[in-house]
Amino acid sequence: MNIRKGVSSLALTAAVLATLQGCETVQTTQAGAVGVTRKQSMGVSREQVDQQSAAAYAQLRQDAGQKRTLNTDPMLLARVQGIANRLIPQVAVYRPDAVGWKWEVNVFQSDEVNAFCMAGGKIAVYTGLIQQLKITDDELAAVMGHEIAHALREHVREQQSRQQVLGVVGIGAVIGGALFGVNIDPNLTQNGLQVAFGLPNSREAEVEADDIGLELAARAGYNPKAAITLWQKMGSLGGGRPPAFLSTHPSPESRAADLARVGQIVDPLYQAALKNQPKR
Repeated sequence: MNIRKGVSSLALTAAVLATLQGCETVQTTQAGAVGVTRKQSMGVSREQVDQQSAAAYAQLRQDAGQKRTLNTDPMLLARVQGIANRLIPQVAVYRPDAVGWKWEVNVFQSDEVNAFCMAGGKIAVYTGLIQQLKITDDELAAVMGHEIAHALREHVREQQSRQQVLGVVGIGAVIGGALFGVNIDPNLTQNGLQVAFGLPNSREAEVEADDIGLELAARAGYNPKAAITLWQKMGSLGGGRPPAFLSTHPSPESRAADLARVGQIVDPLYQAALKNQPKR
């Protein structure tokens, strides 16, 4: 055996193992009525991701303020914040600690059809989402519940942790190939790892966000059936879609089927919430 190759292989193996051992297996949320029980592997600290999100959100808010695109419509802002104020208390079912997050809700003037919730509860809704889809409150609650679910499940932290591992494995494949005389394209290696591991896990995160978000909305008194009409509206916007196996989102057909299934589970929660809330 070539000693140089042997030593290098051992060093590479040690680096990979060290990266994997640095990860902790956690259950970020309770199961809820929809039964999300998947454990997650985290190699990045929650504090680090929260700090990054808070800084990015503050910069986004500052830039929008300078461009005069922040909260330009008081009625629209009140509408979005009103929905958030009903959704946020429901997070206790999944994460009691999340109720105490420093939640922020802002509306950004933009044609982009988008909304997100950063780690720690930093919510942004773009006016394009509301105006282009002519979105109802029930549909908007489905969107915001979905985005809040990403934050509860710490999907950004999980993605960063996964990228860390994939980066080490990808570099290892290139070095290992070089040691044994095989020329491996690092870009091709990373793309292959993304298809094999990254994208399927991203789709799994999207399904979790759909399911948890639907329960949050139902508990807040928003009709879970609106999630299906929401994604139908999304699909009607047009635009090319990548093949299902390369998409980070489930196919429209599988998403509709899952939402219909989960909708039946959370409908009793919706009916119960209606009894305790005034008519809208």
